[in-house]
Parts: sequence; C-alpha cells; structure tokens
Amino acid sequence: MSEEISERLEFILESILIIETRFNKIQFPDDLINSHDGITILDSIAMRLQAIGENVKAVVKLDTQFLNKYPDTDWKKIMKMRDVISHHYEGLDHEIIFSICKNKIPELKISVKEIVNQLNGV
Repeated sequence: MSEEISERLEFILESILIIETRFNKIQFPDDLINSHDGITILDSIAMRLQAIGENVKAVVKLDTQFLNKYPDTDWKKIMKMRDVISHHYEGLDHEIIFSICKNKIPELKISVKEIVNQLNGV
C-alpha cells in the first residue's frame, strides 16, 4: 500500500476534525452568512472541503481502484464538490455547506477512520 495514500487519508481525517470543530458553533444554515464570524467559518469550512476533495482525487490518481473497496462513501460527489468550490465559489450555497457538515461529514469521518485503521493494521 502506498505511503502517500495513507498520508492523504490522514490529512482528510484531520480536515474532517477541523471542520467539526469550526461547525460546532453553527446551529442554523443562516448562521454561516449572518455575521462576519459566520462568513469566516463558511469560508474556512469550504476550503477544508475543497482540500478533502483534492486529496480524494489524489488517492484516485495514485490507485484508481483503491476507493472502490469502500463503496459506502460517494467519492465522486466529494470530488465534484471540490470542483464546485474551486470553480464556482461565488455561487456556493451556504445551506448545502450546512447540510454537508451536519449530515455527510459524520459519515465520512467514520468511513475514513475505518480505512486509516485498516491501513495501520488496527
């Protein structure tokens, strides 16, 4: 197994933990746009989501079949979200970011933790 794949997944897990920490102050989608702090949180979460997608793409480039072993996660959507943030940031919907943080990040955390543990023989 590639050391780089393992490092990329560790980075994804670290980014998830950072997103969770930043998101814990947010109660409602509009909290991300109704204050300077909310906008800062939205921007910082979006950058971490972009980095997660970039690292998923890197894993796919390193080994096109690796993530196929983990079909419960929609890796293509994660990569697509990266593209949306990178190329259409001005149209980014704060309600979608809120939904991702609330509903998808916890699931992704579980999946990535399991993969990292398997790679580390835990």
